[in-house]
Amino acid sequence: MDTRVAVLGIIVENLESVEMLNAIIHEYREVVLGRMGVPYKHRKINIVSLAVDAPTATINALSGKIGRLPGVTVKTAYAALPG
Repeated sequence: MDTRVAVLGIIVENLESVEMLNAIIHEYREVVLGRMGVPYKHRKINIVSLAVDAPTATINALSGKIGRLPGVTVKTAYAALPG
């Protein structure tokens, strides 16, 4: 199955959603290459970047689940690698 490399940029404005975000990321742990989280205390938000390598449908499902969390925004950027 063909996979794609992508980065999910995640902004968490509702800190009550952090536990569910972590649970979703754990659910997809097999496709996660790396994760970086930056707590921005001055603005009371968290900034998370998530690098993944997975089929497009899996990346879309992951992004969709994260985006449905209250106070969480996610954007996905795909690498333009040859297929």
